[in-house]
Amino acid sequence: MASRQVVNFFSGQKINNSLLERLETAMRSASRVLDDAEEKQITSTDVWDWLAEIKDAVYKADDFLDAIAYKALRQELKAEDQTFTCHMQRFLSFFNLCKNGLGEIEEELKVLLQDLDRLVDRTVALGLITRTGKEPSSPKTPGETSLVDERGVYGRDNDEKAILKLLLSDDANGQSLGVVRIVGMGGVGKTTLAQIVYNNSEVQRCFNLKAWVCVSEDFSVSKLTKVILEEVGSKPDFESLNLLQIQLKERLLEKKFLLVLDDVWEENYAKWVSLLEPLKSGAQGSKILVTTRHERVASVMPTVPTHHLKELTEDFCWSLFAKHAFGDENSIADEELQKIGRAIAKKCKGLPLAAKSLGERIKAQKVIILRTHSKEFIVLQ
Repeated sequence: MASRQVVNFFSGQKINNSLLERLETAMRSASRVLDDAEEKQITSTDVWDWLAEIKDAVYKADDFLDAIAYKALRQELKAEDQTFTCHMQRFLSFFNLCKNGLGEIEEELKVLLQDLDRLVDRTVALGLITRTGKEPSSPKTPGETSLVDERGVYGRDNDEKAILKLLLSDDANGQSLGVVRIVGMGGVGKTTLAQIVYNNSEVQRCFNLKAWVCVSEDFSVSKLTKVILEEVGSKPDFESLNLLQIQLKERLLEKKFLLVLDDVWEENYAKWVSLLEPLKSGAQGSKILVTTRHERVASVMPTVPTHHLKELTEDFCWSLFAKHAFGDENSIADEELQKIGRAIAKKCKGLPLAAKSLGERIKAQKVIILRTHSKEFIVLQ
């Protein structure tokens, strides 16, 4: 946003200050819906295009403000300062545009505003909503089952080994129960990784009981306790939370268990303490595996090191995309088609959910017009 130097510069040069205020407002409005757009681009090409445009517009606005700040500081110092030399090349193109006077600076600002206002106005039509960072997205397809087809998973061998090492270790800071967290952005494959390790043969041998629970936004301690009871083979006999927790405590007593809590958003300390109390009756080495976007989730528990799940490499992302779009990457003989496919896969930015969703859309439509980075179009048969 605009620094003190920028505001002073606009005032001192009699450039319309309201334009600067409008620019800041538009940039804030755009930033509030970016989280929602990042997820919805996976299933909407319109949002995908909008996101690319808004990022480009915001970058240009940032460069504009930085350039003005640079010019303002130069005026304040009234002399060349070598520390600014490194900035010169970055803003050279901007100053070339504005070299004929302040009028062109104002015109450039108006153009930036028009672009941003146009894009911000489209957020309603695209169904983009403001996110605070805590609430889950909607709609969302939760990982309600622990089953997974591992033949469709790419590039997660090292992540699987890392999680297995954490789960099979008895180190929980001297306590019987430890929490392993898989933390990563939406669509990066946290649920899939949890499914893989949940079904691993070593895990099957290590734990007496296993339970898989998709939590999402509904973190009701009573409901979750009932689901956990069902998962470990007991029918919930009560409605009272107290009696349910006693029943769960007795079921888990001295048993080594693995509980997966998938897609957790809740950070409320009191709720976590209540949920975890009966789980402490398990045997040494019992583990809870939590998948979440937020580091603070489950931080109330003794926790082994968190595993941060990163995006897929470009090659693995391409392989996943090709599998869902064409059957597999080896079935594409045409070099130009493969080049276009790789360009699309690159746009997925390493997110498995994006690669899978786009691949499935292409396969389902049979014939689709694909746009490359050069804005050319090709009909894919």
